[in-house]
Amino acid sequence: MRSRNPVFSRRGFSRDNGYAGFNTAPQAGGPAVATQGNPYAQPTGNPYAQNPYAQNPYAQQGQQFGAPPQAPATTGRMTIDDVIMRTASTLGVLVLAAALSWALLPVDDANIGRSYGIGIGAALIGMVLAFVQSFKRKASPALILTYAAFEGVFLGVVSNIVDNRIADGAAMQAVLGTMAVFAGVLVAYKAGWIRVNRRFYGFVMAAALGFILLMAVNMLFAVFGGGDGLGFRSGALGVVFGVIGIILGACFLALDFKQVEDGIAYGAPREEAWLAAFGLTLTLVWIYLEFLRLISILNSSD
Repeated sequence: MRSRNPVFSRRGFSRDNGYAGFNTAPQAGGPAVATQGNPYAQPTGNPYAQNPYAQNPYAQQGQQFGAPPQAPATTGRMTIDDVIMRTASTLGVLVLAAALSWALLPVDDANIGRSYGIGIGAALIGMVLAFVQSFKRKASPALILTYAAFEGVFLGVVSNIVDNRIADGAAMQAVLGTMAVFAGVLVAYKAGWIRVNRRFYGFVMAAALGFILLMAVNMLFAVFGGGDGLGFRSGALGVVFGVIGIILGACFLALDFKQVEDGIAYGAPREEAWLAAFGLTLTLVWIYLEFLRLISILNSSD
């Protein structure tokens, strides 16, 4: 399944393993779907389709003569409960690691350098683990949970620094903002107000690529030129790009919801729920960090 996150990608649920299958009829677990004009057409697009009678040679017993064949009930398919449980596990590890790092890594004047260094190191390790998982063909629960742990350490340190040295209560505000975006996008997606199709996907990915390249250039100028670089992450421009980052995160949430919906509809294997949880975690971390940055900018300008 392929992630809609700005950096990571993985195998998609859509029929052609890409996005040409948007708005096509799903084939849950591989049941045959007759093509118009050809009642004997075989399904060709579902990457999870299997011979419906390979596991149960008696699947047609009890059917009336001449009735279309019915695929047998399948097990081991991904469900929404699987996605919820895996996502809860991943986020639980992340939150626990963040809480421990907040409590055990002080950010006073004497220790902030060491704590910040540990946080950056954890972020780099988490990034490497995320890239490794994104290029693996199958989900690795241990790898995903380890990524969540290191990402949690980084978030705990950064949140502690912002909360205690820049804006009191910033971490809780960022959490509430992230939850509000998640709930809002979920409601809008289920209500049909957000239509995830090829055009939507192309627009979001193009915008995300431009956003990431611009932030990378800004960071390079900041590293080699000092100060705030080109100013895209501070002041008025920082606020604008913070809002853009949150909007992009909301768009990626909609793409993640589509990914989960397609996976269930196409009968993806249960282990794919870990990849769905991985993608949702990446997106939520993105949104949280954008909120945290935006709050810190707004408080620094007071």
